[in-house]
Amino acid sequence: MIVKALRVGLGQLIIFLDFITRPAKKQRTADAQAQVDQAASGLTLYQFHACPFCVKTRRALRRLNVPVALRDAKNNEQDRQTLLEQGGRIKVPCLRIEENGETTWLYESKAIIDYLDKRFSAA
Repeated sequence: MIVKALRVGLGQLIIFLDFITRPAKKQRTADAQAQVDQAASGLTLYQFHACPFCVKTRRALRRLNVPVALRDAKNNEQDRQTLLEQGGRIKVPCLRIEENGETTWLYESKAIIDYLDKRFSAA
């Protein structure tokens, strides 16, 4: 019970610190942002709200100004089941990438952020 209370408290602290230290969004022209929005339409991030690695990944999305659909794999049973059945395991963060009719599941915050930086930082 103490461990659970500590975990919940730390989760709330992480969320609060994220909120007060959020990075600024990358500024683009309207046309460039529309291209980014279109490119990001095939991306979905499966995450837990208070997970530090998920927070790190969401911060990168905000910094790059990439709108990605978020799925709660902790509190939404359907999202959790999709992550398990299609992704292969319940591990977050996990970025679902749908491109050219193929679906790729990318785990690990560092790998996801590297992918996002390569794909969207120059845009």
